[in-house]
Amino acid sequence: MVDKLIPLAKNLRKRTTDTEQLLWQHLRAKRFAGLKFRRQEPIGTYIVDFVCFEQKVIVELDGGQHALRAKMQNDSRRDQWFESQGYKVLRFWDNEVFTNVQGVLEVIWKHCLDHTLPSIPSHQGRGSKQEVPLPSRAETKSRNKKPC
Repeated sequence: MVDKLIPLAKNLRKRTTDTEQLLWQHLRAKRFAGLKFRRQEPIGTYIVDFVCFEQKVIVELDGGQHALRAKMQNDSRRDQWFESQGYKVLRFWDNEVFTNVQGVLEVIWKHCLDHTLPSIPSHQGRGSKQEVPLPSRAETKSRNKKPC
């Protein structure tokens, strides 16, 4: 099934929304705390807006159409399936991203910290929690500034 979704996901990447572009500028190329995010990524029978596989965190951006009852029920089913697969789903309204992108990034950051994976053996054979060092807020702001 994922093979059938790949062309659709590629097409969605080409037709990205303004909201997705704005958030992607912060998440792409390991700019966000060194975490690798992918966009418009097939998982199961769905395509998610953004996913960090290392932390199993999915970020979905919702426009006004997601306020409709049928769409909300569909979103709820999707979220339940992702959660059954071990993912944490974060949903943000488009206008929230536009008006408070820093706040949105802080919520994503917090959930990436809280959603550490269970202990896994290291290459030396000792178990360890997989933790990701996150930059301070000042480091994040200075990293995202464009050179003059």
